[in-house]
Amino acid sequence: MSPRLDVARTHNASSACPQGPTNSDSPAATAVPGPRTSTTGTTSTTSDFSGASGEGLEGLEGLPEIPPYAEVGALDARALSKTLFERLESLEEGTHEYAYVRNTLVELNLALVKFAASRFRSRSEPMEDIVQVGTIGLIKAIDRFEISRGVEFPTFAMPTIVGEIKRFFRDTSWSVRVPRRLQELRLDLAKAGDELSQQLDRAPTVAELSERLGITPDEVVEGMSASNAYTASSLDAKPEDDDNEGALADRIGYEDHGLEGIEYVESLKPLIAALPARDRMILSLRFVSNMTQSEIGEELNISQMHVSRLLSRTLSKLRKGLTLEE
Repeated sequence: MSPRLDVARTHNASSACPQGPTNSDSPAATAVPGPRTSTTGTTSTTSDFSGASGEGLEGLEGLPEIPPYAEVGALDARALSKTLFERLESLEEGTHEYAYVRNTLVELNLALVKFAASRFRSRSEPMEDIVQVGTIGLIKAIDRFEISRGVEFPTFAMPTIVGEIKRFFRDTSWSVRVPRRLQELRLDLAKAGDELSQQLDRAPTVAELSERLGITPDEVVEGMSASNAYTASSLDAKPEDDDNEGALADRIGYEDHGLEGIEYVESLKPLIAALPARDRMILSLRFVSNMTQSEIGEELNISQMHVSRLLSRTLSKLRKGLTLEE
């Protein structure tokens, strides 16, 4: 237990500032810069809130001593926070005193943020970023908290902190932006899938997920498709288990438009074989040797007009034969 946290202070209000160094890189320090004190002998001075005229923090008399935050236990932090919230209601927003008390509340309750952030340790985001976002939720909870309602602050603040962290993942961690409805559906599908897998001892089907969640099978499929947008891999990435294997881009299939031509060629072979010899010759000269109709007429000793009529008749016959087969 921290010594005498419930004892009112009787000396200069400027010593209300917390003793001991605070990490300047901490999320709370970044979000809400707070006061610090420097002590020489028996004299304490407030560096952040003392102006050039020497005026210190007014209206903070009666607050208990605040030891270094690292030395404050959970029960002491809760009792001290209650005292600070009572004083916060009596201070005017925007004043130095209000900012000091508010910042002290943030520092004292950072343990709530770290506890909430630990639930998301398995996510890919750095823990420092998660704590930073959770601290924003803590600040919002402090601004909205009303001690007159008789609710403990940790009970009130935890949903706000967790909600802020979840909103962070929802808005920033998806590789491809999808509607919020599908983001929430992904979470519901994951939860229902885990429960059904334990009950059935196998992976659930779309119909079973649909029945469990009370939605249509099409919505289940849509949610599963949206889940693919949560994470993305680089096409240049190589498998971790086999460095000798090529990049992902080298192993992804692609649409070969030449396959359609092969189907037509194979379908035309019996039709062309059934044509008269002269028609086959005209087709060969026109589309294989790439000769003009005039050159074909000279080769076969017929007019260019006759070649055009024969070619048109042959192509119509082949087109009709392909249509009938399809």
